[in-house]
Amino acid sequence: MNDHGHEHENDSHDDDRAYDVYDDHDGEGHEDGGSGRGPEPAARPVERTFAALPPVAGGGFARSWWGRAWVGALEGTALDSAQLTRGRRIARSGAVGAMSVRPGRITAVVRDRDGTGHRADVLLTELTAPAWERFLDMAVESAGHIAALLDHEMPPHLVEDAATAGVDLLPGVGDLEGECGCGAWDVCPHTAALAYQVARLLDRDPWVLLLVRGRDERRLVDELQARSAARATPSRADGAAEVRTPRGVPADRAYAARVPGLPPLPPVPTVAGSSPALDTETAPPAGVDPRALEFLAADAAARARRMLLAALAPDHGDRPLDPPLTPDQDAVRLAAAAPGAAVLGRLATGGGRQRAGLETAARAWRAGGTEALAVLDGTDAPGPAVLERAAAALESAWEAAERPRLRAAGPGRWTVVGHDAQLRTGADGRWWPFRREAGRWVPAGPAAADPESALADALGETG
Repeated sequence: MNDHGHEHENDSHDDDRAYDVYDDHDGEGHEDGGSGRGPEPAARPVERTFAALPPVAGGGFARSWWGRAWVGALEGTALDSAQLTRGRRIARSGAVGAMSVRPGRITAVVRDRDGTGHRADVLLTELTAPAWERFLDMAVESAGHIAALLDHEMPPHLVEDAATAGVDLLPGVGDLEGECGCGAWDVCPHTAALAYQVARLLDRDPWVLLLVRGRDERRLVDELQARSAARATPSRADGAAEVRTPRGVPADRAYAARVPGLPPLPPVPTVAGSSPALDTETAPPAGVDPRALEFLAADAAARARRMLLAALAPDHGDRPLDPPLTPDQDAVRLAAAAPGAAVLGRLATGGGRQRAGLETAARAWRAGGTEALAVLDGTDAPGPAVLERAAAALESAWEAAERPRLRAAGPGRWTVVGHDAQLRTGADGRWWPFRREAGRWVPAGPAAADPESALADALGETG
């Protein structure tokens, strides 16, 4: 992309091996920093190879702000926009092969339409040893910076703090250089295609950028943790070291960053905390009900404990700790906890259901949460395939002489003739028992896998 790239031409086209990063490499070719001693290689080579990315349709090559910054540096460097257009077309077609990432260089074979392959390299200057020292000093000041990197994020404030320390992590216009076997001296379609695919890599993993700048993930994490431990100061009476955790960092991010010296996690309470008493001699403001506030506080404590247990479960994965609910669903959930007549009335007013309807919905919630509520309201209607399987299940559930007389009462609903009992099936094919009370169909229990069990529950409830 400019003449500076040719200083590497003797070794860039024939040597695909990984090479070591030296601890005192200064990025300018003076490996010993003028000290006269030889370089000490790192304990392990630092090179990562990423499989070729699949073809992609239109749209931008980067979604993250740091990926877009990389694209901006590429497009601001190129002198010929036509080469960028061809590069985008090649990248979108999936013609960029596996990408090898190592300090200062990213390499891949890029193929033309006729199948001809060209080795393409994108070069970015490594940070000097003093620059890395400044970066480490900056990052260790905030556990949030470490946690963000471990979460494969590169928040703007991390890059801004690094820039304040004199360390430019992201490339600017003119910083990206290219070498290609096609012999082009400026940005060619092959180096452009590779650079666009790198933007997609950066979206997934900003550590790719740090590796190109000279340090791999494990080494940086080790150095950050060692530096955090070194900041410990002996201040306790017993002489033990006390680590100063930066102020203002959320606890979850500090623990995720594995900041040394943090205390062990406290045990989960065996029961949820109780609400403070709000019934005082001072009259509450208009419209504020202390009993409702106490109920909400107790509910929040119970939900917090449940979410904490879910978060600490070893198999919780990426599922939401507490699925989001609509205002109506949340009102029904609260009503299912039997909050008392006064609170129930407020929930009915705020949730949009009549008092009797809210009580029925609360019974459905206790029987099966959002699924039972959807069956009650008819908002989760079964599809044709489910209805076909349901009809076959009803046919085979009983012997012909014992089969109850059922009358279709709507999609997925069958009323038992001569009884105040009803069967309903949901979109998932499970069966729900209902019975009639005071002219209203109400849930009679949880779902069953077969209609016979559900009907037994419905009839058993009616006596």
